[in-house]
Amino acid sequence: MYLKVSGSKVMFPIMYVDDILLATNDLGLLHKTKKFLSRNFKVKDMGEVSYVVGIEIFRNRSQGLLGLP
Repeated sequence: MYLKVSGSKVMFPIMYVDDILLATNDLGLLHKTKKFLSRNFKVKDMGEVSYVVGIEIFRNRSQGLLGLP
């Protein structure tokens, strides 16, 4: 399953217990959301993700793809 979006901003907040993964096609929206969350909650940015809850994340930035292999 892969997702490709172009022409509009989209963000997917994926939550599991006390963890959140933010997937977006707009870096400005990502930074704005992270800033909002850090002002309202105690957060720790873990950087780019390769796995979440034991599931591998596939990303190809040049093709604009994000998915689960």
